[in-house]
Amino acid sequence: MFDKALTLLFVLTCTASSALAAEAVPTQPAPAYRLTKAIALGAPDRWDALTFDPSSGRLYISHGDRVTVVDGRSGAILGEVDGFPGGTHDVAIVADEGRGYTDDGEAGMAASFDLKTLKVIHRIKAEADADGMLFDPTSHHVFVIDGDTGKLTVIDPKTDNVVATIDGGGGLEFGVSGGNGKVYVNGAEKGEIVRIDAATNKVDAHWPLPGCTKPHGLAIDRVTHCLFSSCANKVLVVVDAEKGSVIATLPIGEGTDGAEFDPKRNLAFSSNREGTLSIIAEKSSASFVPQSPVATQFGARTMALDPESGRIFLVAADFTLNPKAAASDPRHRYTITPGTARLLFLDPAPR
Repeated sequence: MFDKALTLLFVLTCTASSALAAEAVPTQPAPAYRLTKAIALGAPDRWDALTFDPSSGRLYISHGDRVTVVDGRSGAILGEVDGFPGGTHDVAIVADEGRGYTDDGEAGMAASFDLKTLKVIHRIKAEADADGMLFDPTSHHVFVIDGDTGKLTVIDPKTDNVVATIDGGGGLEFGVSGGNGKVYVNGAEKGEIVRIDAATNKVDAHWPLPGCTKPHGLAIDRVTHCLFSSCANKVLVVVDAEKGSVIATLPIGEGTDGAEFDPKRNLAFSSNREGTLSIIAEKSSASFVPQSPVATQFGARTMALDPESGRIFLVAADFTLNPKAAASDPRHRYTITPGTARLLFLDPAPR
């Protein structure tokens, strides 16, 4: 855990960086969010994407060599899906088939598991660096985003067979289903959004993201057809999901790796490693206003959202500074204190 001096230095640094990022665009006071619960997850000390399933109220956490399953209302840990020594990165839920899907990135593999027993059903060959994952309800297919290879592995959850492999044209990050027969994926290597026709399993558009370096998180408003792509250079780019045109570029915090959209409250979010949650209010399909960032905890870079309650889920841990690492190398600049990983519930204050 940080000592008091280091904690103060870190808070001041985060506050300053957030303020600088917001200078270009006036901000409004943020909606009130408060930390209501912290649940100890323990080892392993690695985590990646979080997935909330509205149909069951469960939260699935990519947690090192396993998936940890948590009741998204009470915070009770319900069990684990284990057996992934190369590390899990994301989860997709296919509720009508009673199956979930995760990955082993190092093995280049996806796996289906039973939602009731949490036991692995099938292991399915994907490509190297199997990473992101999503379910597209229109095609009823699971898309595994094989990050560094730039490929997507398409799985039919009725059979667990691979039905297509798609070349995205460069390294990829997170993706979303548009609910309109299209799948959108951040092209991290080329700074673009890659659009895929889910009926033909072919790329039908590459949309550049000018001013965006390494897009990571991706969220969508399926009503206004706006995509929200969070970028490593502290901006969030809003893109028209039908035309591919850039609507707005807005400031966010440092170290983004997750984005979500709250359709009930019309808010877009970026979760940032620096310990902030960036919030953008969608006033209309053409008007977006940055809100003052909400303080979270250092390392809370990925997120999930309960669209009904507005609850935000984050994972963080205690860190110590590695003085030998370069300041430009955040991956090695801090070391996690063993066994301190915890799930955070961040709730909107009652109106």
